[in-house]
Amino acid sequence: MPAARESLLDAAYTALQRRSWSTVRMVDVAAVAGVSRQTLYNEFGSKDGLARALVRRETDAYLAGADRALAEGGLPRLAEWTVAAARTNALIRAVLTGCWGPRLPAPPLTAIPSTSAVPAQRRADGPLPSPADVVAVVRDRAVATRIAPGAVKDEASRAHRECELALRLALSCVIAPVGEGGV
Repeated sequence: MPAARESLLDAAYTALQRRSWSTVRMVDVAAVAGVSRQTLYNEFGSKDGLARALVRRETDAYLAGADRALAEGGLPRLAEWTVAAARTNALIRAVLTGCWGPRLPAPPLTAIPSTSAVPAQRRADGPLPSPADVVAVVRDRAVATRIAPGAVKDEASRAHRECELALRLALSCVIAPVGEGGV
């Protein structure tokens, strides 16, 4: 039921933009998505399952966007994408910084026992990435775009440092945003 799942995740994301996660009701998410509450529970198991799936989806979308940014313009474009994504999406900001505010769901990063028959939910019930995990994945993907196969160790080490620095500088703009007219 991929279409219903995406509709439910979209409805949950929209609800989260309007109010805190603690006040988001499953019945309202189901109604906005145009499915029964039972369908919502069949797909996600619980509100926590919905939260985990939402965090997983937004993280996956950030990573896909990071890949596109790298392909389009390398490290500068990746840094811009990271800052823009974190500014416009509170879940991405939380995933990248580990700062889960009271308005957001804060699912544990550790895996939870999954009894779901839905493969996508079993994946969401697995361990969620920490900020360090996400940064490492993006850094490693960026490094892979900057070094040629068979590169000498010094080149690979330099590319690793450059990519790490670019990401950390971008994250500093997320954590301490610049004022009007800035980056």
